[in-house]
Amino acid sequence: MEETTVLRGSKPLITVAVMIAGLMAFLDISIVNVALTDIRASFGTPLDQISWVSTSYAMANITVIPLSGWLLRRFGFRRYYTTSIVMFAAASALCGLAWNLPSLVVFRIVQGLGGGAIIPTSQSVLFSRYPERQHGMAGALFGLGAITGPLLGPTVGGYLVEAASWHWIFLVNVPLGIAAAYLIWTHLEQPGFVPDRAPVDRAGIGLLAAGMVSLQYVLEEGTRADWFESPTIVLLSIVAAVSLVAFVSHELETPHPAVDLRVFGNRAYAAATALNFLVGTAIFAGSLLLSLYCGMIMRYRALDIGHVFLVGTSIQLLIFPLVGRLVSRVDPRGLLVIANAGIFTSLWLNAHLTADVDQGSIVLPLFVRAVGTGFGFVPLTILAVSSLSAQQRPAGTALFNLTRELGASIGTAWMSTTLVRHTHHAIAAIASHVSAGSDALQDQLATLAHGPGAWLPDAQSAAYAVLARRLDQQALLVAFNHGFLVLSLAFAVGALAIVFMRRPPARTPAPAAH
Repeated sequence: MEETTVLRGSKPLITVAVMIAGLMAFLDISIVNVALTDIRASFGTPLDQISWVSTSYAMANITVIPLSGWLLRRFGFRRYYTTSIVMFAAASALCGLAWNLPSLVVFRIVQGLGGGAIIPTSQSVLFSRYPERQHGMAGALFGLGAITGPLLGPTVGGYLVEAASWHWIFLVNVPLGIAAAYLIWTHLEQPGFVPDRAPVDRAGIGLLAAGMVSLQYVLEEGTRADWFESPTIVLLSIVAAVSLVAFVSHELETPHPAVDLRVFGNRAYAAATALNFLVGTAIFAGSLLLSLYCGMIMRYRALDIGHVFLVGTSIQLLIFPLVGRLVSRVDPRGLLVIANAGIFTSLWLNAHLTADVDQGSIVLPLFVRAVGTGFGFVPLTILAVSSLSAQQRPAGTALFNLTRELGASIGTAWMSTTLVRHTHHAIAAIASHVSAGSDALQDQLATLAHGPGAWLPDAQSAAYAVLARRLDQQALLVAFNHGFLVLSLAFAVGALAIVFMRRPPARTPAPAAH
């Protein structure tokens, strides 16, 4: 008979603790972005160094996630989860008390280690504590934090910075972390737990850390460093490639791997994980493009952008619980088809935005994407997790979360580069159709020079500057539309992965212990 991980304790209190811990970890992925300007001013940090506040967290986060399955087997749910939350809360306090950029970066690394551990463990706790017939609701509860946390981060961060200071985007985690850790330590039970005393896979852990840290640095800094024009990016790309290839080879051969990559031998799990990667790419890269569009084209303030996302995505608070109940009654693959259609449609609508749309036209694609994500997150998780044996689920859950984080990192780096390069191409293409001696151009110059610019000392130069600005804006809009279109087409092709998934088998009633 298959051995399962059984967790006991007060389900409501454990759920509250998991929701608090998960939301903290997911919020911190994006909440700091709105405070970077204030942090830079506070420390007098050069512009090209402030990104390390985000990069350091992401590096630590993405490194520890795949190790969570092994760490759970070695230390147990209660000890590992509580330690992760305490680490996150303590590091948050230190971040709020940081005295310069290097100290903040070090504390963000520690915070990222705790946050990266919290993310997959939260999902594992819910799936292990809830009976299998309620896994849909468990997935919905986790999804509320996984999807809404990063989207709400800029809004929450904006309010905290305006109402107090940047320190509070970190300090607010301290009481929440203490409460979550206390509830987990006092209420989560794992009867019969026997620690895994197999030899530590030091080589695997070392190769994973080297590969993931190098890869994350390349993804975070590649656009700013002009990719392979930078010797550092070239070197770390080689380190990442060699380390990760060696890691995969080593993990498949060693008898006691730190990360069980054999789960990808399950076709249904591999297909669900591949689509999860694309969901991470579409959601986070799409959000990046839309945030930049609102700021650079529509000239919205940070709080205005946060408001747009809040209005457009709040529907998920209703959809996730609904889908959590629905997923056990219908074929999850059908819900996934609806979800993918929604995400594709939203990206397609974004690809046709103009410079003179109203706020409703910006919110509509967000709303459609939120509905699609709400219908897809839980079924996709169920289709992935249900295809694995009980022993494989902790490792499989960690890798499933990792692919979404990787999709987000690769997608945002991809779209950042695409935006820059396509803007240059669009400027060249538009300029090639503009003749310096054309009547239309001369008429516009005359209108600007004798109208708004008539009072300036050099009205003609001012007129040329205004036209150049208009050219840049038009090229930027073309680049935004191109980026959204590429994302929509990539997601449409990737959605074919649904064909390789299978419907979860019918479950027998859960034991009374649950």
